[in-house]
Amino acid sequence: MQEITAQLNSYRQSPRKVRVVANAIKGKTVKEAKNRLDFITKRATGPLHKLLNSAIANAKNLGVGVENLWVKSITVDGGKILYRRRPVSHGSAHAIHKRTSHITIVLAEK
Repeated sequence: MQEITAQLNSYRQSPRKVRVVANAIKGKTVKEAKNRLDFITKRATGPLHKLLNSAIANAKNLGVGVENLWVKSITVDGGKILYRRRPVSHGSAHAIHKRTSHITIVLAEK
């Protein structure tokens, strides 16, 4: 059984929010995963759809049949955090953490 991978690094959205969408397609066939991503109304569906298409293209380049592929695993890890400041009263500042995500998708043949 051959495994096909694709990665998206430093996606500018919190890993917690991306995991909600990623868990919806984990363990599904490629066709069903694409269908689910079409109907989920979250911001992360666009980049995940693009990443899934990239993994499918990688499979075609390796000569693997697309109709037998399923999403074996999809991991969403935290990336770099961009630290920003927001000015508040009396000349002080509050920290803002702008989080990023590293997403890895693994497809396998049935």
